[in-house]
Amino acid sequence: MPSNIEIKAKINNLKKLQILAEKISDTSCEIQYQKDIFYQSKKGRLKLRIINSEIGNLISYFRPDTKKAKQSNYKIFKTENPNSLQGILSESLEEIVTVKKKRLIYLVGQTRIHLDEVENLGNFMEIEVVLKPNQDSQEGHKIAKDLMEKLEIKSEDLISCAYADLILKKK
Repeated sequence: MPSNIEIKAKINNLKKLQILAEKISDTSCEIQYQKDIFYQSKKGRLKLRIINSEIGNLISYFRPDTKKAKQSNYKIFKTENPNSLQGILSESLEEIVTVKKKRLIYLVGQTRIHLDEVENLGNFMEIEVVLKPNQDSQEGHKIAKDLMEKLEIKSEDLISCAYADLILKKK
């Protein structure tokens, strides 16, 4: 099962973080508008990510809710018809919450940096170090820690849960 080492943090100065991310990124920024629909799941989390009418991903993932860098194991099913898949899933499964966001994506080596403007929540960032097959997770933790320093992310800004959990807490 693929896995990554990830951290998530609340950010106060999106523009400053954009500048820092652009300095270390291997690529130009990609912008996506994402809608994540979370469904009731027996284990872990299950979400359908709709990027547009022709691009979507059904994602099942398992990770602990902790503020420090954590390993997330996931499976992704890609679809070219996410709206039809949403219809099928919503007929059979309980929708828990929907998260809408504008995501700026930067790539640094094997790492994705996400700067997210989350509807009704604010601004956040994620670091996802995508582990290579047979790569030691400690190496991923080291990469994440190094990027936190370069992006000036403080440990007190880290959050432990998914955006979906934060939205549910507000209700």
